[in-house]
Amino acid sequence: MAKPAQGARYRGSIHDFPNFDPSQDAETLYNAMKGFGSDKEAILELITSRSNRQRQEICQNYKSLYGKDLIADLKYELTGKFERLIVGLMRPPAYGDAKEIKDAVSGIGTDEKCLTEILASRTNEQIHQLVAAYKDAYERDLEADVIGDTSGHFQKMLVVLLQGTREEDDVVSEDLVHQDVQDLYEAGELKWGTDEAQFIYILGNRSKQHLRLVFDEYLKTTGKPIEASIRGELSGDFEKLMLAVVKCIRSTPEYFAERLFKAMKGLGTRDNTLIRIMVSRSELDMLDIREIFRTKYEKSLYSMIKNDTSGEYKKALLKLCGGDDDAAGQFFPEAAQVAYQMWELSAVARVELKGTVHPAGDFNPDADAKALRKAMKGLGTDEDTIIDIVTRRSNAQRQQIRQTFKSHFGRDLMVDLKSELSGDLARLILGLMMPPAHYDAKQLKKAMEGAGTDEKALIEILATRTNAEIRAINEAYKEDYHKSLEDALSSDTSGHFKRILISLATGNREEGGEDRTRQEDAKEIADTSSGDKTSLETRFMTILCTRSYQHLRRVFQEFVKMTNYDVEHTIKKEMSGDVRDVFVAIVQSVKNKPLFFADKLYKSMKGAGTDEKTLTRIMISRSEIDLLNIRREFIEKYDKSLHQAIEGDTSGHFLKALLAICGGED
Repeated sequence: MAKPAQGARYRGSIHDFPNFDPSQDAETLYNAMKGFGSDKEAILELITSRSNRQRQEICQNYKSLYGKDLIADLKYELTGKFERLIVGLMRPPAYGDAKEIKDAVSGIGTDEKCLTEILASRTNEQIHQLVAAYKDAYERDLEADVIGDTSGHFQKMLVVLLQGTREEDDVVSEDLVHQDVQDLYEAGELKWGTDEAQFIYILGNRSKQHLRLVFDEYLKTTGKPIEASIRGELSGDFEKLMLAVVKCIRSTPEYFAERLFKAMKGLGTRDNTLIRIMVSRSELDMLDIREIFRTKYEKSLYSMIKNDTSGEYKKALLKLCGGDDDAAGQFFPEAAQVAYQMWELSAVARVELKGTVHPAGDFNPDADAKALRKAMKGLGTDEDTIIDIVTRRSNAQRQQIRQTFKSHFGRDLMVDLKSELSGDLARLILGLMMPPAHYDAKQLKKAMEGAGTDEKALIEILATRTNAEIRAINEAYKEDYHKSLEDALSSDTSGHFKRILISLATGNREEGGEDRTRQEDAKEIADTSSGDKTSLETRFMTILCTRSYQHLRRVFQEFVKMTNYDVEHTIKKEMSGDVRDVFVAIVQSVKNKPLFFADKLYKSMKGAGTDEKTLTRIMISRSEIDLLNIRREFIEKYDKSLHQAIEGDTSGHFLKALLAICGGED
């Protein structure tokens, strides 16, 4: 195992057991497996309480005392996932990695995710130990086996990583950083096709410190993160491998936190992934992984394992985890630093927002109006033509088509579409045909009419729109419903929630950069000990509803420094109901608006049934603003593309129209 650098803090969850006696432990394990049945509790308690170095001594003593192989006995006595976990803990780390890779390339098919995870995340020293262990255990050459089981650029990058020759010098040349940024840009964005060799050379060989500066400079130079370029230029397993390399360069613990979350979310658990990571990181960086997990997913790794596994398997995993970060109701102190860094990235990132729907070239409103009239005339309706035209024109072009339609045929296109289409498709097409402000105004009106209020829709719209968009919505609402939006909100909501929505609906958020009051603002919302709940909510409202996004990002950084909490965590702890939900929506929107909408889209399609209203509203309202960014966040977080999610959750012409708006498969 690679030793931590001299003076570095130990960040594993498993430590050397004090007063260690390998002979006594060997005897305890022998007795636990003797006779009929086995004492699984005693086995898991002992093995998860010893370091890997100590387990190797136990193995040697077991053989000396009883002439038997401990791993063979454990395999015989235990079964299933629990056996895999315990046996995995008994192997030296390099031999554990060798076994995982051997399994990944053996038999029919290849486990590309396993190859990617191990080879993208290991240090030079760990790679060298892995290659030697593979040779020793299987009398085979690891590189030859990987070459024999993979192909293309994916294979080439794996071979580069297998050399274990990544530069390790922390002294970085500024000139070389700029040169690498230029080379990557020219190999991808500026080139017809992609020069994959350049990506492989730079990402496979440069030092981590150097590459972190390259990624920062790439964002400043091109206006997009390196991950976005990789997704746009590369594909398949090669793309996934390169993204894993980038994630590990940025933060190996964050990469593993994400892998663990994905292994347990949704239906079913990816136990092989869960076991491999918990075993391999237990003596390296499990505390860092736990901190990032708690910060990123707002729940502890411990609680997720507890809810997702069972029996001795669960008990052993929880021992490797080493503690529950939710138990005390607060973050690790170090987790606050993770939150701080997230806000720092959020504060400096300059990400170019892109929609998926663009103005059509060679636009001819006359021809479009005639084609739409023909599609709706006579018996039956040609939905395909309607979808093709409406989803492939910008909103401004659709308004021209409406005017042309009325001039030519003396008919209202919206009325005709309404009479010809029905259900989800009708709502989607009619929504696309409305000017954005009038569409938002209509969604707000619908959220407030009839019995009950759709608070989620009110929050989603009012917490995420810009000042200009809010002012346009106010005008549209007045024009369409002869009543001010403020009056409508006043009569349909109440209490503090009403005050917050009305504040947002004024569209008077400050614009521009941060100002000198960020420390005062952070203090204002950090003080949760004094005053009542109403006073706290008023202070949050004053700041969250009026300050600029850029200023708020810095305020939230200061907040982490002062309180050791992420602001979102504090809101969830101190507030409840609609007030909590609207404040969380504002914070998430400030942090990363495309991710906020990606989460909403995911929730609209997961589980039994689909929330078509939310799905339709977001796809329409973001199609020309940032739907491409939302797509990138969606696949990053949920390991499946928005295109795939829509395809698996909708059908018919509604599906076809949504996919056209989605704009492509990632």
